[in-house]
Parts: sequence; structure tokens; C-alpha cells
Amino acid sequence: MVQTIDSAIDCNGICERYASCFDKTYDVSTCASRCRHSASTEPDFRRKADRCNACISERSCVAATFSCLTECVSVVP
Repeated sequence: MVQTIDSAIDCNGICERYASCFDKTYDVSTCASRCRHSASTEPDFRRKADRCNACISERSCVAATFSCLTECVSVVP
């Protein structure tokens, strides 16, 4: 249960951040749903989402783009 909640928080945060930084029309709901599904079925994806969220959380959009590419490339398009 904790992992499910953690994945939901990570996925929502990652998808909302992508929308706010890169594409205001990005479908956050679909992204978060796809991310949560992948996190619940693929343990490696859950780790990637955790790393991505941790990397972007305290950075500006520009800094996150350059610093977190490796961590986030497979989580959001």
C-alpha cells in the first residue's frame, strides 16, 4: 500500500512538472495513470520514477532538464 501511494505521488509530481515546464496542454491525468500502471507492474520503473522525482523536486525547469535527463527520460516522453 505504501508503495502504491508513493508511486502515485511520484507520478503526479513528475507529470505535473513536465506540463508546467514544457507543455501546458500536456495530459497530466493520462501521464500519471500510465506512470502508476507501469510502477505497479514493473519494480524497475518504480525505482526510476522515485529517482526522477527526487532529482527534479528542488530544481528549476532548466536545471531539471539538464541535470535529470538520465533519471527521467524513461518516465515521461
